Amino acid sequence: MSHATSAPEEDVELPVPAELSGAMQVLRRGLREAPELRKGIWYTVGFAMVSGFGQLLVPILIQQILDKGFTGPNGFRPEFVYPACGAGALAIIVVYFAARTSFARMVRASENSLFSMRVRVFNHIHKLSLAEQSARRKGAYVARVTADMDTLAIFMEWGGLSWIISTTLMLSTLVVMLVYSWQLTIMVVVIVSPLLLVLRRLQRGMLGAYDAVRNRVGETMSEVSESLMGVAVVRAYGVEEHIDKRIKTAIGNQYRAQVSANKYTASIFPVGDFFGALAVAAVLVVGAVYGKRMGLSLGQVVAFLFLVTLFLQPMSELSETFDQTQTAIAGWRKILSVLDLPIEIQEPSPGTNLPSGALPVRIVDMSFAYREGGLVLRQVDVDITPGSHIAVVGETGSGKTTFAKLLCRLADPTAGSVSVGGVNLREVAPASRREAIRMIAQDGFLFDNTIRENVRYGHEGASDEEVLQALTDLGLHDWIESLPRGLDTGVGERGESLSVGERQLVALVRAQLGEAGLLILDEATSNVDPETERNLNEAMHRLAEGRTTITIAHRLSTAEQADSVLVFDYGRIVERGTHAELVAMGGVYAGLYDSWLGNTRTWRRPVDEGMAITEAPFRTSS
Repeated sequence: MSHATSAPEEDVELPVPAELSGAMQVLRRGLREAPELRKGIWYTVGFAMVSGFGQLLVPILIQQILDKGFTGPNGFRPEFVYPACGAGALAIIVVYFAARTSFARMVRASENSLFSMRVRVFNHIHKLSLAEQSARRKGAYVARVTADMDTLAIFMEWGGLSWIISTTLMLSTLVVMLVYSWQLTIMVVVIVSPLLLVLRRLQRGMLGAYDAVRNRVGETMSEVSESLMGVAVVRAYGVEEHIDKRIKTAIGNQYRAQVSANKYTASIFPVGDFFGALAVAAVLVVGAVYGKRMGLSLGQVVAFLFLVTLFLQPMSELSETFDQTQTAIAGWRKILSVLDLPIEIQEPSPGTNLPSGALPVRIVDMSFAYREGGLVLRQVDVDITPGSHIAVVGETGSGKTTFAKLLCRLADPTAGSVSVGGVNLREVAPASRREAIRMIAQDGFLFDNTIRENVRYGHEGASDEEVLQALTDLGLHDWIESLPRGLDTGVGERGESLSVGERQLVALVRAQLGEAGLLILDEATSNVDPETERNLNEAMHRLAEGRTTITIAHRLSTAEQADSVLVFDYGRIVERGTHAELVAMGGVYAGLYDSWLGNTRTWRRPVDEGMAITEAPFRTSS
């Protein structure tokens, strides 16, 4: 019987700080976090203003050409019209180059900012404690540095520039409109004013809708990623229908969230067109009927119509720009929420280096709890002498693996302390800790590269000779020579091109490459072929020489060979001693041992009539 105390990954949304509740708050905070985007912003604004003013020259020139080149007292005046047309053409060229320069600068600044932010968020996620990372599904974090960043890229490289140019153009156009006719200008402003109220209302709804979209995107990525990583299990157990249902549910939720958000976009576009058409029609009617009374010439009325079009042009683009903006704000809020997650493991600067050689371990009154969960470890006290081999046993969920991870400082204890080599782990320099303490996980995780490069992760910059020496030291030279491409053999994604045992062998060599004084092994010799198991046992024996070794023992044959055994139950060490002592006590360990012996009983294989009964050992892991 097992009892789980470790916290599984939950689909818990990232908390949104109160200071990021509004769109403007997110934008201000986002700009503070993006110095690359702020750098040279006035340069971009300057060219945007040149672009806006250049567009204003066109209606002004049209007015001058109509009033002085066609309808003036001298009739058609080619000597005025042609130079004016040339000036208009020059203005258009200036507008093109100014807009191009603004766009190019914005793209460079945006890409630099996104590069820096991706790296920051990625590093921040990796610095989060085990408790924080276990509280959320990995797909949610992946979405932050991928899909949510992509929404920012679109906004920064187009939406943000559109807002700058549009705002500049609308304000400058409004000033020129007032110069031409303050009466018509007031009329236009009155007509389009309700649009601002409508947009404000829609903006509030869009922000919430797109926030939901970003959540659903993270859920979809989690489901798809999980199904791909577990594709072998899915096919082997025939649970395609179940997984298909989960993925379709996630995609359906994202679809409904996206449709709900797009309803706002669909509303903005016709509303903007309606008010724009209404304003142009009003200017046309009033200008035609009352233009002369207001002292407006034909050219001025025509120019004013062009100005109204320029003033309302951003509103015709508002649907796409507003949509991008709300999506980006929702994504930006998610990204900033990640950066606001506290880094509970504060590294010392510069910190103390651990001594060389086998390291002693001292744990005093240590307790640990995952976020949103109860205590996993309770008041653990341990003293481990240097060079000893300690086996840690217990039922599934008793806290063994969490105990091992705390020794590597993947998280800090909720209470109590962990000291290695006479130094509290909180005070050990990060580089020294990573070099002196090595943990080999049960799954033997490998990166999608060659065996050679995966081994080199154990010691940055290791030469080929050092890699080969590590293999030789562990007695694995013949194994690597048996592979078709030797050290250049590709391991595939997550090492899936190798067997479980072979992945573990590579992980052992990786640990050998360093100068570790404390080894933490999560035993993974079950379910491997006999030859690989012999290689693993031999390699682990050699790796442990001259080092303090703590093994999470899934098979009690490992505990039999240890100097001492720690027995965990419900997060506590309930028994400790040698294998023989614990068996004689008749307690928890004795019960585990009896159960393990029962699982290594002999079994009879039914045979055809006339054949002898064959007995063979049958063994499973506890």
